[in-house]
Amino acid sequence: MTRRIAAAVAVAVLSTAGVAVALTSTANAGPPAQAADPGVLAAMARDFKITPDQARDRLVREAEASQADTRLKARLGGSYAGGWLNGDATQLTVAVTDRAQIQAVKDAGATPVVVQRSQIQLDGIKSKLDANRSTPEGVPAWYVDVETNSVVVLARNVENAKAFVKSSGVSEGDVRIEKSTENPRPLIDVIGGNAYYMGGGGRCSVGFSVNGGFVTAGHCGRVGTSTTQPSGSFAGSTFPGRDYAWVRVSAGNTMRGLVNRYPGSVAVKGSAEAAVGASVCRSGSTTGWHCGTIQQKNTSVTYPEGTISGVTRTNACAEPGDSGGSWVSGDQAQGVTSGGSGNCSSGGTTYFQPVNPILQAYGLQLVIEGGTTTSNTTSTTTSDNGNTTWQPGVAYTAGNTVTYNGVGYRCLQGHTSQPGWDPPTAPALWARVG
Repeated sequence: MTRRIAAAVAVAVLSTAGVAVALTSTANAGPPAQAADPGVLAAMARDFKITPDQARDRLVREAEASQADTRLKARLGGSYAGGWLNGDATQLTVAVTDRAQIQAVKDAGATPVVVQRSQIQLDGIKSKLDANRSTPEGVPAWYVDVETNSVVVLARNVENAKAFVKSSGVSEGDVRIEKSTENPRPLIDVIGGNAYYMGGGGRCSVGFSVNGGFVTAGHCGRVGTSTTQPSGSFAGSTFPGRDYAWVRVSAGNTMRGLVNRYPGSVAVKGSAEAAVGASVCRSGSTTGWHCGTIQQKNTSVTYPEGTISGVTRTNACAEPGDSGGSWVSGDQAQGVTSGGSGNCSSGGTTYFQPVNPILQAYGLQLVIEGGTTTSNTTSTTTSDNGNTTWQPGVAYTAGNTVTYNGVGYRCLQGHTSQPGWDPPTAPALWARVG
């Protein structure tokens, strides 16, 4: 990091506010701030009601905090319970279930908060909801809320939400039901970065360039669907369940590590995942650039077509015509637009499919500035016995089998894998087989 995050010493249980750690920044923000795209800074300044210099400093603080959170996630393993930034990204808090890990959090420059449930336990509760194939009307979304150490179920109809929780085999005490007016739908009539068109009619948007083509939203087309501008066809597509796809383009097209910001472009330099509370901006041809913050990750959202899991929930607005578009934090790719509620006049909630799981699912590499590809993520490989090799950042479901250092393991409960949660060190998640 360009500077050490100053750590506070207070420790709080979840029921108290806690004292979060201050993230400081100066005019000498260092290389990340100097490299920030002017268009991104201008959009952040508009939507956060701050100056471009304040936006630049915020990006530096967010990068530092995200790096600290990632390191702690790997170090704390099963006692990690999530990390988040406060409203202006000046404070980072990391939750743990084991008081013995308090000092480790302080040493990393974050403030520890002791909570009841680990990230693994929260993901396990949510995975039971994900496994329910009979989502009732009036339940638009559910997600892990690390700030309150709970699983939240949003409800237009509270009784239907309670029935959904019960039929999922989850105790009402393990979730928090919140009233919501959300009515999400896929934003199919869209352009995010640049437009492309499906051969059978309709248009969507390029998310990010990858080796051989680009990634986009899965609801835009099925495998084999042809495209024009650029010409190609869908080589992989998942929807519902997840909302991602990739299009293999024809010879003669050139993939660029850029995102259209209407006007101008933003250079993509990687896909480091931003923390909860970090700023994020999206590109869409209907409403241009708009920014907000990452509110929750690993969210499940219900569309008329079915439930989508593993998406990220934001308070940035979007409208039909924006779907499939690119989401970036600074110069780091975050995901592609899936759907949402509201609009850019009154505000709304928008969900994006994180980009790293897309790259991992299809074994793709992100094209970054200068035409090279980044190895920020690893693809899942297949072993001789047909099992996949365990990798971080993959959404596993109960019953999945993997190999790790040549040994087979079976997934016991659904979760998104993290560094430090490998099968030998996470017996709550994996059982050795064979």
